[in-house]
Amino acid sequence: MSFVGQGKKRGTVANDDDDTGIMARLSRAVSDSPITDATKRVANDAAYVSKKLLKSTGKAAWFAGTTFLILVVPLIIAMDRDQQFNELELQQQSLLGSPPALSPPK
Repeated sequence: MSFVGQGKKRGTVANDDDDTGIMARLSRAVSDSPITDATKRVANDAAYVSKKLLKSTGKAAWFAGTTFLILVVPLIIAMDRDQQFNELELQQQSLLGSPPALSPPK
């Protein structure tokens, strides 16, 4: 048993079961509502889907990265090598002079 209240009701005695405050009753009412259960369920489902999506996104990123390294990087290297070879030929032509043009047969 405990004393409850203030003011005119001072000194009245109430059971401990009735001694809950309005915030406690409101909190209990909100936490026991079906809306709260549905919200928790939706949040749990969203977290599960996000986790699966991140895992599959990581696998897709690994697949794309390794494919790029195997297929595209050698192509880029070959194109760069050809470009350097062409620049070297142009540099040699400018140093040595261009070869004489062949006259077309008559």
